Amino acid sequence: MSAAIEQRNQEATCYCGNLDEQVEEELLWELMLQAGPVVSLHMPKDKVTASHQGYGFCEFRSEEDADYAIKVMNMVKLYGKPIRVNKASQDKKTLDIGANLFIGNLDPEVDEKLLYDTFSAFGGITNTPKVMRDQDTGISKGYGFAAFDSFEAADLAIECMNGQYLCNRSIQVQYAFKKDSQGERHGSQAERMLAANNPNFGGLKPHTMFAAGPGGAPGGQPGMPGMPPGMPPG
Repeated sequence: MSAAIEQRNQEATCYCGNLDEQVEEELLWELMLQAGPVVSLHMPKDKVTASHQGYGFCEFRSEEDADYAIKVMNMVKLYGKPIRVNKASQDKKTLDIGANLFIGNLDPEVDEKLLYDTFSAFGGITNTPKVMRDQDTGISKGYGFAAFDSFEAADLAIECMNGQYLCNRSIQVQYAFKKDSQGERHGSQAERMLAANNPNFGGLKPHTMFAAGPGGAPGGQPGMPGMPPGMPPG
């Protein structure tokens, strides 16, 4: 690891993942420049093939610029793939505690970006929300998944979004079934106790700015900060 990487400001550095093989440093630099001044950008390359490994690190001038980049660049599609952008300092802290939600009855127009923008208002999302699609056509199967960093955030998302309209369809939001289980859902008391007693876990901040630049006021209606797009007032 070079000295430049060691000395970069981790709190002002974004991890950029799920990059298509066609994405080059120049393109990623130009994209991130739309969020704020870029100090450095590094995409680790394979020593043999010299091709990048699907991720990179972008250091901004300030933490505010990095935070803004996460809000506006996460889930933006490059060559048809939604890129993942989060704080580099948080990437290793992220844990799957089981606060995983099933989101059903999705309109075909709902994509990963819209799911992220909508559900990240309730708390930190640990992994890129996923819309399940037909392997051949790429058309949505009408359901997807989102994982939160706390059960409080997942509970709030269920309470606020189950039955709400997203792209003119009333969506279903509930805890997802556990893999390889006999109909058991996430959100159990045991999972909650494990998460509460985990000393290594640090929560992520909710995404509450939808249409503001660094230093700007959060978007949304007066008196309703952080209202997810497409979500009618309760």
